[in-house]
Amino acid sequence: MGKIRVATLGTEEEAEQKRRADARRQTKKSKKEKVEGVGLKGGERGAVVDGGEIKPEFKAPQDGATESDAADTKAQKPKKEKKARVRGKKYQDALSQVDKVKLYPLNDALALMKKTSFTKFDGTVELHINLNAASLNDKKDMRGSVSLPHGTGKEVRVAIADDKILEDVAKGVIAFDVLVAHPSMMPKLARVAKVLGPKGLMPNPKNGTVGEDTDKIAASLSKGKVNFKTEPDHPVIHMTVGKVSFEDKKLSENIKAVLDAVGRGKIAKVTLAATMGPGIKLALT
Repeated sequence: MGKIRVATLGTEEEAEQKRRADARRQTKKSKKEKVEGVGLKGGERGAVVDGGEIKPEFKAPQDGATESDAADTKAQKPKKEKKARVRGKKYQDALSQVDKVKLYPLNDALALMKKTSFTKFDGTVELHINLNAASLNDKKDMRGSVSLPHGTGKEVRVAIADDKILEDVAKGVIAFDVLVAHPSMMPKLARVAKVLGPKGLMPNPKNGTVGEDTDKIAASLSKGKVNFKTEPDHPVIHMTVGKVSFEDKKLSENIKAVLDAVGRGKIAKVTLAATMGPGIKLALT
């Protein structure tokens, strides 16, 4: 039941009750009216009720304005400008010693690479190869393998897949860098593919880690055989070819082995760099 109001007879009391009734009706009417800023948070609504100013983006569409107009207002907020990346002083000093447009002979490039390597640790020597897109023909990518005469300078842990390895992987224990498998093991490896796949450790015939003679494959990989492939949708290959501490002759032989394996006729540009060091363009001869 609703509230029961008792009307009191008498001129003054009746007039007072009528005044209060009119005030209640006015209050209800004002609540039903559309208030500018409906949908705002408590503090923002308070600003409207108290007569404070409201930001244009929070105003409800009025005078024929549509919701899309309000969305456009929000979209017009100024975007933060991205700050340009500023490299460190050591890198800038190293970069100043490299001619950006010059193609350096391999021996000169190796000497300059070591000179511009400023890390306190023994940096990695990287080779970045841009391929001629036409050389891929209809293929979207290119992959292969090469045996580096002097390795990469990093110890490669090679394991041959068996039931014990599968149990360890299922438990999250991975104590290898490369996994080699016999074709008969591939159905079993499917159980841990979700673990090995994202880490790039799943044996694959395309990268030479699946074969009949697993001992021979493992021996070649541990001695410096490395796989390479282009980046997804980009004809670029990134490879490690040694350490800064390697003799120039060893680095030179590793680099030549990679270029021969990729195919010099397919290469558009080669850049040599040490860890955190500037890129040095190689002359292909």
